[in-house]
Amino acid sequence: MKKVVLDTYEEVCRAVADIYTEQLTKKPDSILGLATGSTPVGLYEELVRRHRAGELDFSKARSFNLDEYYPISKSHPQSYDYFMRENLFDKINIGQYALPNGEAGDPEAECAGYDAAIEAAGGIDLMLLGIGHNGHIGFNEPSVSYSLGTYLVDLTESSLKANSRFFGPDTPQPTRALTMGLGSILNSRRIVLMICGASKAPIAGRLFEGKVHSDVPASFLLLHPDTTIFLDKEANGG
Repeated sequence: MKKVVLDTYEEVCRAVADIYTEQLTKKPDSILGLATGSTPVGLYEELVRRHRAGELDFSKARSFNLDEYYPISKSHPQSYDYFMRENLFDKINIGQYALPNGEAGDPEAECAGYDAAIEAAGGIDLMLLGIGHNGHIGFNEPSVSYSLGTYLVDLTESSLKANSRFFGPDTPQPTRALTMGLGSILNSRRIVLMICGASKAPIAGRLFEGKVHSDVPASFLLLHPDTTIFLDKEANGG
């Protein structure tokens, strides 16, 4: 695992964008794993800027997102499908993209099909991750056991609370999600984890203890041969 500490969130976003630029230059038909949430928004803005400047071409690339609420429609403003279209997909020329289907009638079949599609594509070349305050990656919540493949998960109270600000009083908040399992994530050839902001400093500190904690899903990234963690100074403890 490699640790990179930069002064600001903006510097982190530019540094991770450099990795995407390198990846797509080296392999234009890369398979990208993408994340949602507030952390990657600045990264996506930088990727869009580079694309519009003619520096990045996504036309041969394909992406698979980590997760999606369940159940939720693709048109719902708080769906991750909507988020990705608003923040990235509608602003670049990506060849193909996929997210777990929050409208699937059979979630187990959807999960199996999603894993099969990733495998058929040749696996993920570059996986982007953020981290929750409780150490979750994707929606792999703290547990004593973890799924290898994509699965339907019940969200913990802390995750529901963290995401409640996105749902108004008249908008029901989904309590479950479809998420890639830890096995799917760790099968990626390269992983980049962004950790930004003072509120993430405590969980970042646990990662850098150098121990795999069964109740900190992100700590399993320590077992991956090519993971780089980018932090701003605040997330690194000041």
